[in-house]
Amino acid sequence: MMFDAIIVGGGFAGLSAALQLARARRSVLLVDAGAPRNRFAASAQGFLGHDGKPPQQIRAEARQQLARYPTVTFADGAATAAIQSEGGFLVAIDSVAGERQERQERGKRLVLATGVRDELPALPGLAERWGHTVIHCPYCHGYEVAGQPLGILGGDAMAAHKAAMIPDWGPATLFTQGGEEPAGEQAALLAARGVAIERTPIVALLGSAPGLDAACLADGRVVPLGALFVSPMTLPASPLAGQLGCAFDDGPSGPYLRVDERKQTTVPGVFAAGDAATPMHSATLASAAGMLAGVHAHQSLVFG
Repeated sequence: MMFDAIIVGGGFAGLSAALQLARARRSVLLVDAGAPRNRFAASAQGFLGHDGKPPQQIRAEARQQLARYPTVTFADGAATAAIQSEGGFLVAIDSVAGERQERQERGKRLVLATGVRDELPALPGLAERWGHTVIHCPYCHGYEVAGQPLGILGGDAMAAHKAAMIPDWGPATLFTQGGEEPAGEQAALLAARGVAIERTPIVALLGSAPGLDAACLADGRVVPLGALFVSPMTLPASPLAGQLGCAFDDGPSGPYLRVDERKQTTVPGVFAAGDAATPMHSATLASAAGMLAGVHAHQSLVFG
């Protein structure tokens, strides 16, 4: 069977794209590996209409709604390869339903909503707190940790920028981790905002994970902390875009897919949405981008 569109990724962007195509009564295959980036978070915050809901609940409800459309087919598994084929694209799917097996599916259009994976700093105690008390976005998680002593892990280009915002949620300390210190106007802004600068590196996080009590510094001092903001590097979670020859741009946390205002990549017929296709990451932005990708994928089927 040739689907009108194959959507790779069952997160907020992929589900949103699938909904638009389903409502246009086009045949859609949604491929979902079941490992979304936000699986480590207990709740999705700042997402209008869903504030405080577990991400898995939002996805499950969306899948139930999509299942009502007769033109939608689900494939639970990982899309491992994609090539351009006559009239569209050929996608290899490693299915995990029952016995592991690989199948191939064809689609006229391809929507990549594959997301990114986070490369966390190598700091003892950090990984087991990720998504709970070690967090990356103050707009997503700041309200839930407000009023406690908050740390910002330095060593990247965005640390000082983020540190300037954090005092709106609690007393803030920027740990430079031996890296470049803020200077000039940046240093003046942090001082005006009351951000403390700690030059001795954190060597471990303390407390009963996923909770956080304090950071242990290289000189033996213990600094109380309720949460630590980090800016992990991000890499594409799927190899498909690279296999197809899609162009990437460099963002502050890592590469992201180049798309135009229609969410079209540099490869005709391939659209992209969500964290894989923008340097700014949030549930709201992913859902909105998925909607645009689905709409424009449909229009490309009509107008060419």
